[in-house]
Amino acid sequence: MSDGDLKRISRLTAMTTRLQTKSLVTATELAEHFSVSVRTIYRDIRALEEAGVPIYVEEGKGYKVMSHYRLPPVMFTESEANALIMVEQLVLNNQDASLVKDYSDAIAKVKSILSGEAKEKVNLLSERTQFSLMKERDRSSDNLSILQNALTNFQLIRIFYSDEMKQRTERDVEPFALLSTRESWILVAWCRLRQNFRNFRLDRIQDLILLPETFPPHDMTLEDYFQKYSS
Repeated sequence: MSDGDLKRISRLTAMTTRLQTKSLVTATELAEHFSVSVRTIYRDIRALEEAGVPIYVEEGKGYKVMSHYRLPPVMFTESEANALIMVEQLVLNNQDASLVKDYSDAIAKVKSILSGEAKEKVNLLSERTQFSLMKERDRSSDNLSILQNALTNFQLIRIFYSDEMKQRTERDVEPFALLSTRESWILVAWCRLRQNFRNFRLDRIQDLILLPETFPPHDMTLEDYFQKYSS
């Protein structure tokens, strides 16, 4: 199967979801959303109809999927599942108990449809992520998703780090946990240069390379880490 075929299958699935979540959507809206031509959307609509998706057409107004139709269970990529887990940590810090319960119930359903290996990874990420409200929300990082995957796959990363004195060092580190403080996200990792655990602010990581080497998991929980290294 070619990359073009995979992209089209992904688009058809996303299009079906979009048609289910809106009352009516035009071909022009779909074309703009998926960055394709209107003619391509017409071909995709025909393909969905031939595949048995019951699409209702209202002349001059748009398309929708008949209300009785439901897609099979959604399959999440590892990065998508990790993103949901990160949002889970934000919600768990919300003061509204009802929101926390509803989201916890929803995320439990998401976890239930993951494969065994994927489920183990998202549970590990849940255990190794801690969030608190940030004081400066304008600080950001482009590396959080990469670090999540490195953490759950026990993959070595090389970082180019600038400390508070503006000194730049190159480190090979083993990601262990992701924390947030009021100032920034923090990567807790075993630093092979220092031969110990170190905290790295994500907004001071100037560059990051995902290396092919993996490392043995560190046999402790986040709570164990705090008890051992924060005293």
